[in-house]
Amino acid sequence: MIRNILLTACACVLFSGCIGEKKEEKWNSFIYPDKQNTKRNLKSPMTFPSLQICKDESIKQLEKMGLTNSGTFKCGMNCSFHDGMKLEVCEKMLAPTEK
Repeated sequence: MIRNILLTACACVLFSGCIGEKKEEKWNSFIYPDKQNTKRNLKSPMTFPSLQICKDESIKQLEKMGLTNSGTFKCGMNCSFHDGMKLEVCEKMLAPTEK
């Protein structure tokens, strides 16, 4: 009996985090002019409300810059600049083929 109560309580605690409000997603595009050099990138000044829009806009930017063959991009979710590390830190960073 006590074991069942403990298991139920643990399950409730674990699943309570899954039920909460969904955090707003903001996506940034990071364009890499040279696929081979991922240390150099251009971050889009705009944020996008979805991964798909970020991917679409990144492709458009690569086309505008004439980098369709030599460049690539990644989309980062909820990114912010970290002063100590001097770089962008994102909750998630996805390449064009990732979901």
